[in-house]
Amino acid sequence: MTLEECRQVCSGNCSCTAYSSLDISNGDKGCLLWYGELIDIRKLPERGQDIFIKMDPSEQESQAGSTRKKAKILEVSFSLLMATILLILILVWYKRKKKKLKVSEDIELPLFPFSTITRATNNFSFNNKIGEGGFGPVYKGVLEEGQEIAIKRLSRTSMQGIDEYKNEVIYISKLQHRNLVRLLGCCIQGEEKMLIYEYMPNKSLDSYIFDKTKRKLLDWPKLFDIINGIARGILYLHQDSRLRIIHRDLKASNILLDTDMNPKISDFGIARSVAGNDIGAKTRTVVGTHGYMSPEYAIDGIFSVKSDVFSFGVLVLEIVSGKTNRGFVHQDHNLNLLGHAWKLYKEDRSLGLADEHLADSCNNSQVLRSSQVGLLCVQKHPDDRPSMFSMVQMLTNENPLPKAKEPGFFTERNLFDEAKSGSQTNSSKNECTITLLDPR
Repeated sequence: MTLEECRQVCSGNCSCTAYSSLDISNGDKGCLLWYGELIDIRKLPERGQDIFIKMDPSEQESQAGSTRKKAKILEVSFSLLMATILLILILVWYKRKKKKLKVSEDIELPLFPFSTITRATNNFSFNNKIGEGGFGPVYKGVLEEGQEIAIKRLSRTSMQGIDEYKNEVIYISKLQHRNLVRLLGCCIQGEEKMLIYEYMPNKSLDSYIFDKTKRKLLDWPKLFDIINGIARGILYLHQDSRLRIIHRDLKASNILLDTDMNPKISDFGIARSVAGNDIGAKTRTVVGTHGYMSPEYAIDGIFSVKSDVFSFGVLVLEIVSGKTNRGFVHQDHNLNLLGHAWKLYKEDRSLGLADEHLADSCNNSQVLRSSQVGLLCVQKHPDDRPSMFSMVQMLTNENPLPKAKEPGFFTERNLFDEAKSGSQTNSSKNECTITLLDPR
Protein backbone atom coordinates (compact mmCIF):
# COMPACT_ATOMS: atom_id res chain seq x y z
CA MET A 1 0.00 0.00 0.00
CA THR A 2 1.10 3.51 -0.71
CA LEU A 3 1.00 6.17 1.99
CA GLU A 4 -2.08 7.72 0.37
CA GLU A 5 -3.90 4.37 0.35
CA CYS A 6 -2.95 3.92 3.98
CA ARG A 7 -4.48 7.34 4.80
CA GLN A 8 -7.73 6.38 3.08
CA VAL A 9 -7.96 3.13 5.04
CA CYS A 10 -7.41 4.86 8.38
CA SER A 11 -9.84 7.65 7.54
CA GLY A 12 -12.56 5.11 6.72
CA ASN A 13 -12.21 3.30 10.06
CA CYS A 14 -13.54 5.10 13.11
CA SER A 15 -11.30 3.05 15.44
CA CYS A 16 -8.09 3.98 13.55
CA THR A 17 -6.14 6.59 15.47
CA ALA A 18 -2.93 6.83 13.42
CA TYR A 19 -1.05 5.44 10.48
CA SER A 20 2.47 5.35 9.15
CA SER A 21 4.44 4.04 6.22
CA LEU A 22 6.09 0.67 6.77
CA ASP A 23 9.22 -0.71 5.14
CA ILE A 24 8.59 -4.41 4.43
CA SER A 25 11.51 -5.76 2.34
CA ASN A 26 13.41 -5.05 -0.85
CA GLY A 27 11.99 -1.56 -1.06
CA ASP A 28 8.38 -2.66 -0.77
CA LYS A 29 6.15 -0.35 1.24
CA GLY A 30 3.36 -1.27 3.58
CA CYS A 31 1.00 0.41 6.00
CA LEU A 32 1.10 0.37 9.78
CA LEU A 33 -2.19 1.21 11.52
CA TRP A 34 -2.94 2.02 15.18
CA TYR A 35 -6.27 1.38 16.88
CA GLY A 36 -7.09 2.88 20.25
CA GLU A 37 -4.13 4.13 22.28
CA LEU A 38 -0.84 4.76 20.55
CA ILE A 39 1.45 1.97 21.75
CA ASP A 40 4.46 0.07 20.38
CA ILE A 41 6.03 3.27 18.95
CA ARG A 42 9.65 2.36 18.43
CA LYS A 43 12.64 4.68 18.75
CA LEU A 44 14.64 4.55 15.56
CA PRO A 45 18.34 5.24 16.22
CA GLU A 46 19.40 6.51 12.80
CA ARG A 47 16.53 8.63 11.57
CA GLY A 48 13.01 9.49 12.53
CA GLN A 49 9.84 8.33 10.83
CA ASP A 50 6.66 10.32 10.19
CA ILE A 51 3.48 9.21 11.95
CA PHE A 52 0.10 10.65 10.98
CA ILE A 53 -2.33 11.00 13.89
CA LYS A 54 -6.03 11.43 13.33
CA MET A 55 -7.44 14.52 15.11
CA ASP A 56 -10.91 15.26 16.39
CA PRO A 57 -12.87 17.32 13.81
CA SER A 58 -13.43 20.10 16.37
CA GLU A 59 -9.66 20.37 16.89
CA GLN A 60 -9.12 20.54 13.13
CA GLU A 61 -11.67 23.32 12.84
CA SER A 62 -10.04 25.14 15.78
CA GLN A 63 -6.62 24.85 14.14
CA ALA A 64 -8.00 26.02 10.81
CA GLY A 65 -9.76 28.91 12.54
CA SER A 66 -6.57 29.84 14.34
CA THR A 67 -4.73 29.85 11.03
CA ARG A 68 -7.41 32.02 9.46
CA LYS A 69 -7.34 34.31 12.51
CA LYS A 70 -3.57 34.70 12.28
CA ALA A 71 -3.88 35.48 8.59
CA LYS A 72 -6.59 38.03 9.39
CA ILE A 73 -4.39 39.64 12.06
CA LEU A 74 -1.47 39.83 9.66
CA GLU A 75 -3.73 41.36 7.04
CA VAL A 76 -5.06 43.99 9.49
CA SER A 77 -1.55 44.71 10.81
CA PHE A 78 -0.25 45.23 7.30
CA SER A 79 -3.18 47.53 6.54
CA LEU A 80 -2.54 49.53 9.71
CA LEU A 81 1.15 49.77 8.85
CA MET A 82 0.39 51.08 5.38
CA ALA A 83 -2.17 53.51 6.80
CA THR A 84 0.35 54.74 9.40
CA ILE A 85 3.03 55.28 6.75
CA LEU A 86 0.55 57.15 4.57
CA LEU A 87 -0.53 59.28 7.54
CA ILE A 88 3.08 60.14 8.37
CA LEU A 89 3.75 61.18 4.78
CA ILE A 90 0.63 63.36 4.81
CA LEU A 91 1.64 64.95 8.13
CA VAL A 92 5.17 65.69 6.85
CA TRP A 93 3.78 67.31 3.72
CA TYR A 94 1.18 69.23 5.71
CA LYS A 95 3.76 70.39 8.27
CA ARG A 96 6.02 71.73 5.54
CA LYS A 97 3.13 73.52 3.93
CA LYS A 98 1.82 74.67 7.29
CA LYS A 99 5.23 76.13 8.17
CA LYS A 100 4.90 78.45 5.21
CA LEU A 101 1.26 79.27 5.89
CA LYS A 102 1.68 79.67 9.64
CA VAL A 103 3.82 82.74 9.06
CA SER A 104 0.75 84.66 8.02
CA GLU A 105 -1.48 83.06 10.66
CA ASP A 106 0.79 84.22 13.50
CA ILE A 107 0.83 87.78 12.24
CA GLU A 108 -1.45 90.40 13.69
CA LEU A 109 -0.65 92.80 10.85
CA PRO A 110 -2.08 93.78 7.49
CA LEU A 111 -0.97 91.60 4.59
CA PHE A 112 0.01 93.66 1.55
CA PRO A 113 -0.62 92.12 -1.89
CA PHE A 114 2.54 91.41 -3.84
CA SER A 115 1.21 93.45 -6.76
CA THR A 116 0.86 96.49 -4.46
CA ILE A 117 4.48 96.26 -3.35
CA THR A 118 5.65 95.71 -6.92
CA ARG A 119 3.93 98.90 -8.07
CA ALA A 120 5.12 100.85 -5.02
CA THR A 121 8.78 99.99 -5.73
CA ASN A 122 8.57 100.26 -9.52
CA ASN A 123 9.12 96.50 -9.74
CA PHE A 124 12.00 96.66 -7.22
CA SER A 125 14.03 98.94 -9.44
CA PHE A 126 17.63 99.75 -8.62
CA ASN A 127 16.73 103.42 -8.20
CA ASN A 128 14.36 102.49 -5.37
CA LYS A 129 16.98 100.50 -3.48
CA ILE A 130 18.10 102.38 -0.36
CA GLY A 131 20.25 99.80 1.40
CA GLU A 132 21.07 96.19 2.10
CA GLY A 133 21.72 94.21 5.25
CA GLY A 134 21.91 90.65 6.49
CA PHE A 135 18.18 90.19 5.90
CA GLY A 136 18.33 91.34 2.28
CA PRO A 137 17.85 94.50 0.18
CA VAL A 138 15.76 97.42 1.39
CA TYR A 139 13.62 99.46 -1.02
CA LYS A 140 11.75 102.70 -0.78
CA GLY A 141 8.18 102.55 -1.98
CA VAL A 142 5.22 104.87 -2.41
CA LEU A 143 1.70 103.51 -2.03
CA GLU A 144 -1.10 104.68 -4.31
CA GLU A 145 -2.44 107.03 -1.62
CA GLY A 146 1.01 108.67 -1.41
CA GLN A 147 2.33 107.09 1.80
CA GLU A 148 6.06 106.39 1.76
CA ILE A 149 7.17 102.98 3.00
CA ALA A 150 10.37 100.98 3.39
CA ILE A 151 10.38 97.35 2.22
CA LYS A 152 12.82 94.75 3.53
CA ARG A 153 12.90 91.90 1.04
CA LEU A 154 14.20 88.59 2.31
CA SER A 155 17.05 87.50 0.08
CA ARG A 156 17.02 83.87 -1.03
CA THR A 157 20.76 83.72 -0.31
CA SER A 158 20.39 85.41 3.08
CA MET A 159 21.84 83.74 6.15
CA GLN A 160 18.66 84.85 7.89
CA GLY A 161 15.66 82.77 6.94
CA ILE A 162 12.04 82.21 7.76
CA ASP A 163 12.67 81.97 11.51
CA GLU A 164 14.27 85.42 11.61
CA TYR A 165 11.47 86.76 9.45
CA LYS A 166 8.81 85.43 11.83
CA ASN A 167 10.88 86.54 14.82
CA GLU A 168 10.94 90.14 13.70
CA VAL A 169 7.27 90.17 12.72
CA ILE A 170 6.05 88.63 15.97
CA TYR A 171 8.15 90.85 18.22
CA ILE A 172 7.92 94.18 16.52
CA SER A 173 4.21 93.86 15.75
CA LYS A 174 3.52 93.60 19.48
CA LEU A 175 5.77 96.49 20.52
CA GLN A 176 4.55 100.08 20.57
CA HIS A 177 6.97 102.88 21.48
CA ARG A 178 7.96 106.15 19.90
CA ASN A 179 11.61 105.05 19.82
CA LEU A 180 10.94 101.76 18.02
CA VAL A 181 10.44 101.58 14.27
CA ARG A 182 6.82 100.87 13.32
CA LEU A 183 6.00 97.80 11.24
CA LEU A 184 3.07 98.51 8.92
CA GLY A 185 2.58 95.02 7.55
CA CYS A 186 4.12 92.23 5.55
CA CYS A 187 3.88 90.51 2.20
CA ILE A 188 4.07 86.75 1.65
CA GLN A 189 3.67 85.13 -1.74
CA GLY A 190 5.39 81.87 -2.58
CA GLU A 191 9.07 82.28 -1.81
CA GLU A 192 8.69 86.05 -1.50
CA LYS A 193 8.74 87.34 2.08
CA MET A 194 8.83 91.06 2.82
CA LEU A 195 8.39 93.41 5.75
CA ILE A 196 6.85 96.85 5.26
CA TYR A 197 7.92 99.64 7.63
CA GLU A 198 7.30 103.32 8.06
CA TYR A 199 9.81 105.14 5.90
CA MET A 200 12.69 106.86 7.72
CA PRO A 201 13.79 109.72 5.44
CA ASN A 202 17.06 110.31 7.32
CA LYS A 203 18.08 106.65 7.13
CA SER A 204 20.33 105.25 9.88
CA LEU A 205 22.40 106.89 12.59
CA ASP A 206 25.70 105.59 11.26
CA SER A 207 25.19 107.46 7.98
CA TYR A 208 25.44 110.69 10.01
CA ILE A 209 27.84 110.23 12.90
CA PHE A 210 30.50 108.42 10.85
CA ASP A 211 30.33 110.70 7.82
CA LYS A 212 32.70 113.69 7.92
CA THR A 213 30.23 115.95 6.15
CA LYS A 214 26.84 114.83 7.44
CA ARG A 215 27.84 114.60 11.10
CA LYS A 216 28.21 118.40 11.11
CA LEU A 217 24.43 118.58 10.65
CA LEU A 218 23.94 117.20 14.16
CA ASP A 219 24.82 119.57 16.99
CA TRP A 220 25.30 118.39 20.57
CA PRO A 221 21.70 119.02 21.78
CA LYS A 222 20.37 116.83 18.97
CA LEU A 223 22.97 114.12 19.65
CA PHE A 224 22.09 114.18 23.34
CA ASP A 225 18.40 113.81 22.44
CA ILE A 226 19.31 110.82 20.26
CA ILE A 227 21.22 109.19 23.14
CA ASN A 228 18.25 109.68 25.47
CA GLY A 229 15.79 108.40 22.88
CA ILE A 230 17.78 105.20 22.33
CA ALA A 231 18.00 104.68 26.10
CA ARG A 232 14.22 105.05 26.50
CA GLY A 233 13.61 102.60 23.65
CA ILE A 234 15.88 99.96 25.22
CA LEU A 235 14.31 100.54 28.64
CA TYR A 236 10.91 99.83 27.10
CA LEU A 237 12.20 96.56 25.62
CA HIS A 238 13.80 95.43 28.89
CA GLN A 239 11.21 96.53 31.41
CA ASP A 240 7.98 98.03 30.11
CA SER A 241 7.02 95.84 27.17
CA ARG A 242 4.89 92.75 27.79
CA LEU A 243 7.42 90.52 26.02
CA ARG A 244 10.64 91.66 27.82
CA ILE A 245 12.95 91.73 24.81
CA ILE A 246 16.73 91.39 24.54
CA HIS A 247 17.64 92.92 21.17
CA ARG A 248 21.12 91.32 20.79
CA ASP A 249 22.13 93.48 17.82
CA LEU A 250 22.07 97.11 18.92
CA LYS A 251 24.37 99.17 16.70
CA ALA A 252 24.44 102.49 14.89
CA SER A 253 23.13 101.07 11.61
CA ASN A 254 20.09 99.65 13.42
CA ILE A 255 19.08 103.07 14.78
CA LEU A 256 16.88 104.84 12.22
CA LEU A 257 16.13 108.58 12.18
CA ASP A 258 12.74 110.05 11.30
CA THR A 259 12.00 113.44 9.78
CA ASP A 260 12.73 115.20 13.09
CA MET A 261 15.89 113.13 13.69
CA ASN A 262 14.21 111.14 16.46
CA PRO A 263 15.91 107.72 16.91
CA LYS A 264 13.98 104.50 16.34
CA ILE A 265 15.43 101.06 17.10
CA SER A 266 15.00 98.58 14.25
CA ASP A 267 15.96 95.04 13.15
CA PHE A 268 14.55 92.51 15.63
CA GLY A 269 15.52 89.48 13.56
CA ILE A 270 17.72 87.94 16.26
CA ALA A 271 15.96 89.40 19.30
CA ARG A 272 14.88 87.05 22.10
CA SER A 273 12.21 87.36 24.76
CA VAL A 274 12.69 86.25 28.35
CA ALA A 275 9.90 85.36 30.73
CA GLY A 276 9.08 86.82 34.11
CA ASN A 277 12.11 87.92 36.09
CA ASP A 278 14.59 86.15 33.83
CA ILE A 279 17.29 88.46 32.56
CA GLY A 280 19.04 86.23 30.05
CA ALA A 281 20.01 82.84 28.70
CA LYS A 282 22.80 80.97 26.96
CA THR A 283 23.16 79.94 23.34
CA ARG A 284 25.60 77.77 21.41
CA THR A 285 25.35 80.04 18.37
CA VAL A 286 26.51 83.62 18.88
CA VAL A 287 24.90 86.14 16.54
CA GLY A 288 25.57 89.85 16.51
CA THR A 289 28.08 92.40 15.25
CA HIS A 290 31.74 92.71 16.21
CA GLY A 291 32.50 95.81 18.21
CA TYR A 292 29.09 95.85 19.92
CA MET A 293 28.97 92.40 21.55
CA SER A 294 29.67 92.09 25.26
CA PRO A 295 32.57 89.82 26.36
CA GLU A 296 30.37 87.21 28.07
CA TYR A 297 28.19 86.94 24.97
CA ALA A 298 30.95 86.88 22.36
CA ILE A 299 33.06 84.35 24.28
CA ASP A 300 30.59 82.17 26.21
CA GLY A 301 27.29 82.78 24.41
CA ILE A 302 25.65 84.24 27.55
CA PHE A 303 23.21 86.98 26.59
CA SER A 304 21.09 89.11 28.89
CA VAL A 305 19.75 92.62 29.31
CA LYS A 306 23.30 93.52 30.33
CA SER A 307 24.46 92.50 26.84
CA ASP A 308 22.22 95.22 25.41
CA VAL A 309 23.55 97.63 28.04
CA PHE A 310 27.08 96.96 26.77
CA SER A 311 26.01 97.63 23.18
CA PHE A 312 24.30 100.85 24.28
CA GLY A 313 27.53 101.97 25.96
CA VAL A 314 29.45 101.45 22.72
CA LEU A 315 26.79 103.45 20.87
CA VAL A 316 27.04 106.34 23.35
CA LEU A 317 30.83 106.54 23.00
CA GLU A 318 30.51 106.42 19.20
CA ILE A 319 27.92 109.22 19.21
CA VAL A 320 30.06 111.43 21.46
CA SER A 321 33.28 110.86 19.52
CA GLY A 322 31.94 110.46 15.97
CA LYS A 323 34.26 107.45 15.63
CA THR A 324 33.58 103.73 15.23
CA ASN A 325 34.72 101.30 17.90
CA ARG A 326 36.18 98.73 15.51
CA GLY A 327 37.59 101.18 12.98
CA PHE A 328 39.05 103.57 15.54
CA VAL A 329 42.68 104.56 14.92
CA HIS A 330 44.82 106.82 17.09
CA GLN A 331 48.33 107.99 16.40
CA ASP A 332 49.52 107.51 19.99
CA HIS A 333 48.25 103.99 20.72
CA ASN A 334 46.59 100.91 19.26
CA LEU A 335 43.54 100.90 21.53
CA ASN A 336 40.02 100.68 20.17
CA LEU A 337 37.47 103.38 21.00
CA LEU A 338 36.63 101.81 24.38
CA GLY A 339 40.28 101.75 25.34
CA HIS A 340 40.76 105.33 24.18
CA ALA A 341 37.76 106.54 26.22
CA TRP A 342 39.03 104.61 29.25
CA LYS A 343 42.50 106.14 28.88
CA LEU A 344 41.08 109.68 28.74
CA TYR A 345 38.79 108.95 31.72
CA LYS A 346 41.68 107.77 33.90
CA GLU A 347 43.64 110.91 32.90
CA ASP A 348 40.59 113.09 33.69
CA ARG A 349 40.45 114.26 30.07
CA SER A 350 37.09 112.84 28.97
CA LEU A 351 36.18 116.07 27.16
CA GLY A 352 38.89 115.11 24.68
CA LEU A 353 36.63 112.27 23.50
CA ALA A 354 34.07 114.67 21.97
CA ASP A 355 34.14 115.24 18.22
CA GLU A 356 35.85 118.54 17.42
CA HIS A 357 32.89 119.82 15.39
CA LEU A 358 30.83 119.90 18.62
CA ALA A 359 32.98 122.66 20.13
CA ASP A 360 30.46 125.42 19.40
CA SER A 361 27.37 123.58 20.65
CA CYS A 362 28.96 121.43 23.33
CA ASN A 363 27.54 121.26 26.84
CA ASN A 364 30.59 120.15 28.80
CA SER A 365 28.58 118.72 31.68
CA GLN A 366 26.43 116.60 29.38
CA VAL A 367 29.42 115.43 27.35
CA LEU A 368 31.28 114.34 30.48
CA ARG A 369 28.17 112.63 31.86
CA SER A 370 27.47 110.84 28.56
CA SER A 371 31.08 109.65 28.30
CA GLN A 372 31.04 108.29 31.83
CA VAL A 373 27.64 106.65 31.28
CA GLY A 374 29.07 104.97 28.19
CA LEU A 375 32.02 103.64 30.20
CA LEU A 376 29.72 102.40 32.97
CA CYS A 377 27.79 100.42 30.36
CA VAL A 378 30.86 98.74 28.82
CA GLN A 379 32.42 97.54 32.07
CA LYS A 380 33.89 94.07 31.76
CA HIS A 381 31.68 92.29 34.31
CA PRO A 382 27.90 92.27 33.65
CA ASP A 383 27.05 92.78 37.34
CA ASP A 384 28.97 96.07 37.33
CA ARG A 385 26.88 97.48 34.48
CA PRO A 386 23.81 99.50 35.49
CA SER A 387 20.33 98.64 34.29
CA MET A 388 18.73 100.70 31.54
CA PHE A 389 16.43 102.24 34.13
CA SER A 390 19.50 103.54 35.97
CA MET A 391 20.98 104.70 32.66
CA VAL A 392 17.93 106.82 31.86
CA GLN A 393 18.06 108.33 35.35
CA MET A 394 21.78 109.07 35.06
CA LEU A 395 21.31 110.84 31.74
CA THR A 396 18.39 112.98 32.87
CA ASN A 397 19.53 114.18 36.31
CA GLU A 398 22.62 115.81 37.79
CA ASN A 399 23.33 113.35 40.59
CA PRO A 400 26.96 112.18 40.96
CA LEU A 401 27.82 109.11 38.89
CA PRO A 402 29.61 106.03 40.26
CA LYS A 403 33.19 105.51 39.17
CA ALA A 404 33.63 103.38 36.08
CA LYS A 405 35.68 100.19 36.12
CA GLU A 406 37.81 98.69 33.39
CA PRO A 407 35.84 98.08 30.17
CA GLY A 408 35.77 94.81 28.30
CA PHE A 409 37.50 94.36 24.92
CA PHE A 410 39.80 97.36 25.16
CA THR A 411 43.24 95.73 25.01
CA GLU A 412 45.69 96.83 22.35
CA ARG A 413 45.45 95.05 19.02
CA ASN A 414 47.50 94.81 15.87
CA LEU A 415 46.51 97.58 13.50
CA PHE A 416 49.13 96.86 10.87
CA ASP A 417 46.55 96.59 8.09
CA GLU A 418 44.73 99.75 9.12
CA ALA A 419 47.97 101.69 9.54
CA LYS A 420 49.18 100.46 6.18
CA SER A 421 46.04 101.66 4.44
CA GLY A 422 46.18 104.95 6.35
CA SER A 423 42.41 105.17 6.69
CA GLN A 424 39.81 104.13 9.22
CA THR A 425 37.07 101.67 8.45
CA ASN A 426 33.67 103.13 7.70
CA SER A 427 31.23 101.22 9.86
CA SER A 428 28.39 101.70 7.40
CA LYS A 429 29.95 98.80 5.50
CA ASN A 430 29.36 96.63 8.54
CA GLU A 431 25.60 96.55 8.30
CA CYS A 432 25.31 92.78 7.93
CA THR A 433 24.55 90.74 10.99
CA ILE A 434 27.17 88.04 11.33
CA THR A 435 27.07 84.63 12.96
CA LEU A 436 29.88 83.15 15.01
CA LEU A 437 29.95 79.51 16.06
CA ASP A 438 30.83 78.86 19.69
CA PRO A 439 34.10 76.86 19.56
CA ARG A 440 32.90 74.69 22.44
